[in-house]
Amino acid sequence: MVDIPRMKKQNPKLKAQLLLGFLLFWIGCGAPRNINNFTGHTMGTTFSIRIIPAGSFNNYQKLELGIDSVLEAVNQQMSTWDPNSEISKFNRNRSTDPIPVSVQLFEVVESAMSISEKTDGAFDITVFELMSLWGFGPAPKNGMPTDEEISKVLKRTGWDQIKLLDNSIKKLNPKIKIDLNAIAKGYGVDQVFHYISSLGYTDVFVEIGGEVRCSGKNQYNKSWSLGIEDPEHGASLDRDLAGVVVLEDRATATSGNYRNFLDFDGEILGHTINPKSGIPLKTDVLSVTVLAESCMMADAWATALMTMDFKTGKKLVRSEKGLDVIWIIKRPDASRKISSTKNIKVEDSIYKIIN
Repeated sequence: MVDIPRMKKQNPKLKAQLLLGFLLFWIGCGAPRNINNFTGHTMGTTFSIRIIPAGSFNNYQKLELGIDSVLEAVNQQMSTWDPNSEISKFNRNRSTDPIPVSVQLFEVVESAMSISEKTDGAFDITVFELMSLWGFGPAPKNGMPTDEEISKVLKRTGWDQIKLLDNSIKKLNPKIKIDLNAIAKGYGVDQVFHYISSLGYTDVFVEIGGEVRCSGKNQYNKSWSLGIEDPEHGASLDRDLAGVVVLEDRATATSGNYRNFLDFDGEILGHTINPKSGIPLKTDVLSVTVLAESCMMADAWATALMTMDFKTGKKLVRSEKGLDVIWIIKRPDASRKISSTKNIKVEDSIYKIIN
């Protein structure tokens, strides 16, 4: 992140910490207000929190401990990297009886299932073993999977193979394992945001691994603004922004295969796996940025829309209230364009904006 003055019609090159999916920065002018920064590591990535108090601020350590406590609770419930987490224990459980889970885990799984239904399974949290097969996650396999291996894993994949029953989750297939990485970071952002807001702070910016929720104004008393990273430069430290979007008391998340991918002897494959075919997807969509009321919803929808081509995704979101979406797409002539839903404006775009 870099705090710089706003300059119209310019696309500054930034050297900053790499974030999955997009580069964050906030912009303004005038004399800055006091800002309190909290940074650290969580969920296998980094977090950055900005709080601008209305008056004096003398409880930094107490607030830092509170934030760490919230993040630790989310990790203990939803981290597949922790063998002792609630989700890891659930995945090891081979019972087909209803398995009691925490209210928090149930809430996230219930939200995920709702999006699975709306997307006809394009978003699917039962892809734990599928992701491992392709070399992602805490237990990655090596090498290109065979058709036989993919077919075998697909038999124990599918969002319709789990059912929700009174704060319990029932496995219809005892070998089903769930992976909440496409929604848990957003949930974590929401939890930290709610905790800080409950203490009376109104000018707040919370980011975990590129997923963001904010409220109020930044240190320059301007609305928080986010830069959308240009997929053209991938992981390069010298990179342009594709555009800028103003975030008014909302949350946002970006998904794109240019950040997290595998190289199989020169064949580059992204981390977005089709849960129905079991194969990494290649569409005309290079990245998707979603704005929503909660970061959990933005996180999940960004992943869901990356599994679809631009035309299919844009048609789907028309019926979803409260969602605004920005796509960076690659046209048949190899040119890049930006498109968005009608309620969001992309400023300083380096690509032509289309409907």
